[in-house]
Amino acid sequence: MKHIVVLLSFLVFFSCEDKKDILPEQPETPFVWQAANIYFLLTDRFNNGDASNDINFERNAETGKLRGFKGGDIKGITQKIKDGYFTNLGINAIWMTPIVEQIHGGTDEGTGLSYGFHGYWASDWTALDPNFGTNQDLHQLVETAHKHGIRILLDAVINHTGPVTEKDPIWPSNWVRTQPQCDYQSYQNTITCTLVKNLPDIKTESDEAVKLPPHLVTKWQAEGRYEKEVAELDAFFKRTNYPRAPRFYIMKWLTDYITEFGIDGYRVDTVKHVEEQVWQEFKQECDFAFAEYKKNNPDKVLDNNDFYLLGEVYNYGISATKGFDFGDKKVNYFDNAFNALINFEMKWNAAQMSTEAHFKKYSQVLNSELKGYSILNYLSSHDDSQPFDAVREKPFETARRLLLCPGASQVYYGDESARSLVIEGTVGDATLRSLMNWEDVQNNPKTQSILKHWQKLGQFRANHPAIGAGIHQMITETPYVFYRSFSKSNYKDLVVVGLNLPHGEKVVDVSKLFKNGEILHDAYSGVSNIVAQGKITINSKFNMVLLEKQ
Repeated sequence: MKHIVVLLSFLVFFSCEDKKDILPEQPETPFVWQAANIYFLLTDRFNNGDASNDINFERNAETGKLRGFKGGDIKGITQKIKDGYFTNLGINAIWMTPIVEQIHGGTDEGTGLSYGFHGYWASDWTALDPNFGTNQDLHQLVETAHKHGIRILLDAVINHTGPVTEKDPIWPSNWVRTQPQCDYQSYQNTITCTLVKNLPDIKTESDEAVKLPPHLVTKWQAEGRYEKEVAELDAFFKRTNYPRAPRFYIMKWLTDYITEFGIDGYRVDTVKHVEEQVWQEFKQECDFAFAEYKKNNPDKVLDNNDFYLLGEVYNYGISATKGFDFGDKKVNYFDNAFNALINFEMKWNAAQMSTEAHFKKYSQVLNSELKGYSILNYLSSHDDSQPFDAVREKPFETARRLLLCPGASQVYYGDESARSLVIEGTVGDATLRSLMNWEDVQNNPKTQSILKHWQKLGQFRANHPAIGAGIHQMITETPYVFYRSFSKSNYKDLVVVGLNLPHGEKVVDVSKLFKNGEILHDAYSGVSNIVAQGKITINSKFNMVLLEKQ
């Protein structure tokens, strides 16, 4: 009996010891929209995955330089997801320019004949433009992206149709207005007007019931889907009890992409040119559609995040916090509508403020007036004629300022490969919209070095929501070292970043954040070391560190 007691004691002892060695499992890193790393691309200019769809509707007239379709499509994006291009960049969401069917003709706005390659000249919201691909292509894109942990944002336009051309009739007068042209001097003269001369403005303020435009009826009948489309519209208006006003037709058509394809969000175009309550209505319908998709596709649900709405309020900046100023009226586009707005102020802050002043300001605003919301920072874009670095002389600095800044980040296609934004022979925004420079990515050592830098910073950002959504605190001004901290439920994230450090051996004081004996890993160099006497020593050839607990 004595031997049995001893044996049991022995087993209990080692069983307890085993339990002591089992560390609590670290919660999985959550995806947080406030910290997202979003890749923005022009579908037509990124990658041609299917040359057979390059020309449709006889869009083959000579255009101004870079103002026609160039072949990029949905399949090309899917191909790059499969190749790991976005994962290697630390991208966790992709925003694509609109892919709905565009006007068939071209128009000259004073910059040479242009086709709707950019996607903002809608002809039929219910169909994909064959230049971009098919419904099957979009299903595959979303499915592939989700398998790689990447969300998909489509681009929503409710403000206007495409221009009128010989091939594209004007919509009925109870749908659109063609004058006056906006002068942007007041709230009213920014909303109830056309953006440019030949861009019919949807009467989004109207509650008047309207019939389908005749050209859509004819088109759908020819395609054999008229009855189906009408039945769906009838069901939508019966469920919502909305009047059959223009804006609600378009909301129905746009939210169909949520219920059918399972997209994760919309970037919304020309927000300030539409009455603010329209966006609250749109949010309600998007939320309903997303809930329906999740209910009907439980095996495809990525997480418990809500549908994401990102607004383009042209010239909005973080300094305005929630109140965009029209001069005679301020409007709050955040509450009950948008999760985030694009931050047009970022490029000026990056150029004019010290890094610490810049980061501190953003952290303070995002954790006070904008708490619960976010901004999307960018340093170059498809329609901003004054990017931070047009000639790409500062690609390394651009990456540091953008990817380490509080808020969500927008990587515009080619930021990571120094695609030039100055193209000889172009007029207007065409210079910003050249083909992605894949040849440089594959063959140019300088480009590959730049890309590697963006990949390291991007992956660090994706792995640590503290970067975009955390609280910023400087540790030392010289050398410049800061930390970011973030917590959500039982998940906690803490990182330390050092910039402009010496090459070779770098010693960073982390005594207030990490204990002696803890191992820290520098995600930039790949070097790890143990915290000793409150400090971490990293010996690498680089002048920066991205420190995370190993």
